[in-house]
Amino acid sequence: MSRKHDRILNSIFTSPPLSSVKWKDIESLLVYLGAKVEEGRGSRLRVILNKEEAVFHRPHPRKETDKGALVSVRRFLENAGVKP
Repeated sequence: MSRKHDRILNSIFTSPPLSSVKWKDIESLLVYLGAKVEEGRGSRLRVILNKEEAVFHRPHPRKETDKGALVSVRRFLENAGVKP
């Protein structure tokens, strides 16, 4: 795993959740991990990784992911068997 992806993964699993994680970095990590990412309606993204499926919303107008969404991403990754 590259240093950047390792840093992003650790940021997602930091407790309490950070408010400075950029969504594009999370998407990059998901693709790196082998997730299938499909565009949905509006800002929705359907993500499938290791037979786990989730729908996320890209944040807008800000680039940073809010804490609630970050917790959802963390839960999704844990269910898919991904941990730092």
